[in-house]
Amino acid sequence: MSGNNNHKNGKKDKKEKDLPGTVGKKASRRIKARRDRDRSVWFGLGMFGMVGWTVAITTVIGVALGMWIDRTWASPYSWTLTLLLIGLMIGILNAWYWVSKESRPDDDED
Repeated sequence: MSGNNNHKNGKKDKKEKDLPGTVGKKASRRIKARRDRDRSVWFGLGMFGMVGWTVAITTVIGVALGMWIDRTWASPYSWTLTLLLIGLMIGILNAWYWVSKESRPDDDED
């Protein structure tokens, strides 16, 4: 009879030792579920808009600066075209940075 009682107490001791790990795993799953719940269709549309505006604004700034340089100083090169391409590249790199930052898993996950 006492052997059966020791067996039950052994299981209970093991469960009590695993309790902090179990609680930690459940808490991290709950935090992840709350965070991912906000990532709906609206989150995707917002990210899509942010990427588009980032590329568009830097490209337009490059074109405006290039047109100003072309009007102000004579040059054999088209600064409008050059700065359009540079603005486009900067916008794409900036958008890539933000998308990779948003899609990166957090450090608190297993």
